[in-house]
Amino acid sequence: MHKVLIANRGEIAVRIARACREVGLTAAAVFSEADRDALHVRVADEAVFLGPDAPEASYLDIGRVLEAARQCGADAVHPGYGFLAESPQFASAVHDAGLVFIGPPAEAIGRLGNKGEARRLAAQAGVPVIPGYADPGADDAALVAAAQRLGFPLLVKAAAGGGGRGMRRVDREDDLAAALAAARREAQAAFGSGELLLETPLPDVRHIEVQVLADGRGTVLTLGERECSIQRRHQKIIEESPSPFVIPQLRTRLSQAAEAVARVGGYVNAGTVEFLVDPEGRFYFLEVNTRLQVEHPITEAVTGVDLVKAQLHIASGEPLRLGPVEMRGHALECRIYAEDPARDFSPSPGPVWMLDEPRGPGVRIDSGLRPGWRVPVAYDPLLAKVIAWDQTRGEAIARMDEALSRYILLGCRTNLAFLQDVIRHEAFRRGETATRFLERHFPGWRPRDADLAIAVAAAAEVLRQERACSTHPTSGAGAGPGANGTGAAPDPWDTIGRWRMGMRDA
Repeated sequence: MHKVLIANRGEIAVRIARACREVGLTAAAVFSEADRDALHVRVADEAVFLGPDAPEASYLDIGRVLEAARQCGADAVHPGYGFLAESPQFASAVHDAGLVFIGPPAEAIGRLGNKGEARRLAAQAGVPVIPGYADPGADDAALVAAAQRLGFPLLVKAAAGGGGRGMRRVDREDDLAAALAAARREAQAAFGSGELLLETPLPDVRHIEVQVLADGRGTVLTLGERECSIQRRHQKIIEESPSPFVIPQLRTRLSQAAEAVARVGGYVNAGTVEFLVDPEGRFYFLEVNTRLQVEHPITEAVTGVDLVKAQLHIASGEPLRLGPVEMRGHALECRIYAEDPARDFSPSPGPVWMLDEPRGPGVRIDSGLRPGWRVPVAYDPLLAKVIAWDQTRGEAIARMDEALSRYILLGCRTNLAFLQDVIRHEAFRRGETATRFLERHFPGWRPRDADLAIAVAAAAEVLRQERACSTHPTSGAGAGPGANGTGAAPDPWDTIGRWRMGMRDA
């Protein structure tokens, strides 16, 4: 391999580009109209235009992505996560075009990327599965009959993809038909497949996953677990490694189960096997993510293994030479989203007027942000990730709290203040993290009064700077928050609630 086309955007495209250069590979980016001036385009060695903002006309268009690879002379493609990362059709198309796909074989994606098939393979490997019903050809009548046998409540889930899309909780049989229709529509739009399955929801469980690396030569390594129980709408916002709940014996059993699933599925490259674990330590197979995970940096922090470099080496045909991997210290990751936690986490795209990302010992920022950029409407609202490592969990939490307090983002609304409140909560600090944590401890969350006061002061400062720039056109006019084609500076009072920032408590 000499040149890698990164078929993605945002912080993960930046992350992959840097890893490529570290191993001597040229990194080529792709971008839509909305991303012409995005950070990943600037960081890459070169970039190729894909098309309009709409994902299906750009990042999800296999033909356009392959044409971009041909145009720039790439000999390999890294899909990142999301978009085409878990598409067996894309992996096959890359292979058929004579390029290296930096991920698992299309056959493995097809087997393990489908929740129903992965469930059957996990059971075949002797791994406990969640009670439920999965049949690839099941229509609504078959699903209704299965639901009546299982009883309520239950979960309707998309068989393909992840991230909570195509998932509905159903508490009464009267609501089942509507839930099936809505889940099928959402799954078809998000993943190109309307296949559904049913699962019995497990109360008070933790979401724990195991990182896997496999080289295709018979070596399958597990790199410890990550706990991902802090979620909103079935999507993770805070992860940590190791889990505060997992004792060594349970870690061994989880790792053995993850390795068994990877082997029975013929897995190669980096992937994650996910489980639900109850308070007694019983675990149940959930799914396999046949790609690099958003939360991979915390595994890198506690193991010292660069997972993206490992992906590149495996894809180039090299064997794994890591040997047994030990976990050291504790790491947390907080995902920074352009969304409003006070309004059911609704997406809040908009401008990035001011940005000051924290740095320091044990702090890592994976970011797709830069000042002056505008967060697009068309894509996932994930902006950046803050990773904090230290010797103990308590020290790592303290370091994360300090980092979030120094993270300043002025412009679009974010979840920074909400993240700070979560990691400061006594139940979180005690390690009492289950998938219903936010529902239990943070219903109806609102920002503190101090945050609103900071918002007014910061917005007033931006207004002052904008007015100063307008009197000196040659020193940056048009580059600030008022650069909207009208020349009008924002009213600071109008900006309250339209953005969030994390700062040291006043």
